Amino acid sequence: MPNYRRLYVPGGIYFFTLTLRDRRADTLVDHFGALLESWQEVVKSWPFETIATVVLPDHLHTVLRLPEGDDRYPTRLRLIKQGFTRRLPESLKTKGRKGERGVWQQRYWEHVVRNDKDLESHVNYIHFNPVKHGYVADVDEWPFSTWHRYKTHSDIDSLGLTIDINVGER
Repeated sequence: MPNYRRLYVPGGIYFFTLTLRDRRADTLVDHFGALLESWQEVVKSWPFETIATVVLPDHLHTVLRLPEGDDRYPTRLRLIKQGFTRRLPESLKTKGRKGERGVWQQRYWEHVVRNDKDLESHVNYIHFNPVKHGYVADVDEWPFSTWHRYKTHSDIDSLGLTIDINVGER
């Protein structure tokens, strides 16, 4: 099994991609309410700020900011995935790792957001993703996105998200 190396930055801002095991499924949008409930449940017990998110039928992208001094994003992601899976009808679950039940891919993509330009790039990527995948012609048409919150702001600076993480170059 590969040895995945993750970067842990206390209070960091991270970009994540979580993907369903079945890339042809519409489970995330068909059961969006279950995902939202799971998300809200985790925020209460393991606080974090959702900066931007888009939910597509088979995957989601999100940018999260962790609390000062906290770098435990794997716990939060695991709990979101488990909570969503727990809320699904049994017919959608198959045998798999505990908590995932064959619904989610075991791994996820993670990236530490390093500065304001990097943040803006990831937020734009998130909001444009439904257009990129051909689900809609305009970002305003996709209901499962924080775009609707963002469009009332002229830019990311107006949200007060100023960061500069010095973690070195890769």
